[in-house]
Amino acid sequence: MFEQTFRNIDGVLRQEAGCTTELDYTEQSSWIMFLKYLDDLEKDRAMRADLEGKTYSYIIDDKHRWSVWAAPKKSDGSFDHDSAMTGDDLIAYVNDELFPYLRGFKQRASSPDTIEYKIGEIFSEIKNKFGSGYSLRDALELTDALRFGSQAEKHELSELYEAKIKRMGNAGRNGGEYYTPRPLIRAMIRVVQPRIGERIYDGAVGSAGFLCEAFEHMRAQAKSTADLETLQKRTFSGVEKKSLAYVIAIMNMILHGIEAPNIVHDNSLGRSLSDIQPRDQVDVILANPPFGGSERREIQQNFPIRSGETAYLFLQHFMRMLKPGGRGAIVIKNTMLSNGDAAALRKELLATCNLHTVLDCPQGTFQGAGVKTVVLFFEKGAPTRDIWFYQLSPGRSLGKTTALTDDDFADFLSLQPTRADSLKSWTVKVSDLNQTTFDMSVRNPNCADEVAYRAPEDIIEEIMALDAESADILRGIRELL
Repeated sequence: MFEQTFRNIDGVLRQEAGCTTELDYTEQSSWIMFLKYLDDLEKDRAMRADLEGKTYSYIIDDKHRWSVWAAPKKSDGSFDHDSAMTGDDLIAYVNDELFPYLRGFKQRASSPDTIEYKIGEIFSEIKNKFGSGYSLRDALELTDALRFGSQAEKHELSELYEAKIKRMGNAGRNGGEYYTPRPLIRAMIRVVQPRIGERIYDGAVGSAGFLCEAFEHMRAQAKSTADLETLQKRTFSGVEKKSLAYVIAIMNMILHGIEAPNIVHDNSLGRSLSDIQPRDQVDVILANPPFGGSERREIQQNFPIRSGETAYLFLQHFMRMLKPGGRGAIVIKNTMLSNGDAAALRKELLATCNLHTVLDCPQGTFQGAGVKTVVLFFEKGAPTRDIWFYQLSPGRSLGKTTALTDDDFADFLSLQPTRADSLKSWTVKVSDLNQTTFDMSVRNPNCADEVAYRAPEDIIEEIMALDAESADILRGIRELL
């Protein structure tokens, strides 16, 4: 029902000089959709209050309400083109009045957990990139046709938004930072099996794919209004460093049915591990930390095992954030299993957690990233004795039109509960590992001719990461001079 509207909005954005990439299209359509969603939410709340004989206090004041500036209507409900702002007047209003008003909610909100605070956060992080008030007017009128009323409408919009995020992820390296293939996420969730009453966390939240899919998985467990409230308010939390990803994550969770997402705009790694207390720890962690990133020296000081590789710092963060008995499923580059600079991290993981499963993902799992990955499944609190490996091989080269599907994980999910050996799976005893390097390279013993060479793209990726780290160090030196 809404698919053509989404296409038309993207068509308008492509005509804007300030919008040149899929990331821009997603960002700009997100803030407009968010305000339309908020207007529909307020109308629904006001109607319910009226039926109950109560008075509803609107979040957005009269002057800045969607129905006043974005989509004024005549008495018969048709669009009032005569009173609708357009051209330079519309751009001036959005930039000089609307956005400053919305940013102010961050200071006026009673708590970071409220939707008011999220409004302030979102509009503190993004800018209007429309230069033409005529193009913006077209986008507003198209968006006004969207409806966020019924569950069916929200479900359709959430699927369309997910498709938009996927296109953004496939568009290039930067977009790929925000998109983890949903079949992979769903398989990870099925292994971890989160339950209502447990707290679920992602410290590198991206587009919130893990949290949205976990919500969908757990919603079927809800047997009462109290269960639904627990899912809405006390289950999911995340942290995201980048502004665009933060905005997309908020919008994505809202479309999936979480009205005030508990997502914080911050750097998870900026928090010292010693500052994480038992009350902060969670039951389940699902995450895909950035590939090949690097952090400043002062950030590395927060970790007992220091590294220039962002993902290695994230793994330490996640290990600390899990409560005893907690369960983690983390996507990480496969070089973590063998690189010399990760030996101390491997030793710590094996000593403090039961790393029971390693899923080896095929080349091309992440479109455009050129990185080979594995998924680490572990439980905190007891050392690892045996590691079960599964080598995922869908039998085809992966690409944009041949991406992983849910069916590709069927064999893995059938074998994983018992960790049975097969042509694609095998078990390694920790006592058989080199007790100095703890090298856990993926070597399928059922493939006699397999030689564990590093893939060229892995080598190139590591070189690029080292170059980026060197550039950061040089930048820091220049700033001090």
